[in-house]
Amino acid sequence: MGKLSTHVLDITIGKPGVGVSVALFSVGAEGKVLLKTDVTNADGRCPPLLEGADVKVGKYELVFNAGDYFAAQGTELPSPPFIDQVTLAFGIYDATQNYHVPLVVSPWSYSTYRGS
Repeated sequence: MGKLSTHVLDITIGKPGVGVSVALFSVGAEGKVLLKTDVTNADGRCPPLLEGADVKVGKYELVFNAGDYFAAQGTELPSPPFIDQVTLAFGIYDATQNYHVPLVVSPWSYSTYRGS
């Protein structure tokens, strides 16, 4: 059975993003439905967001509160921040596979990729 996981890397310090709040939504005909919220741990990771039978084919969004994270770190930010909430929209096309969707972020940019 598959799983969905994530982690955050703060590239301004080259370390995990600790304490980033993350929300997972399913996206369908009924709109967005909140499935889970969590906060990254000392390794910048959350426990699996979906596992086993909870992993379903479909569209999803992960929303990371990066602006709040950088503000809590004491990073000098403009008001409003350039990078605030980062929304990553992605699809799960095979519920038996693992989907790792990390966020690499700074106050000025972000990127993601499908990890394993």
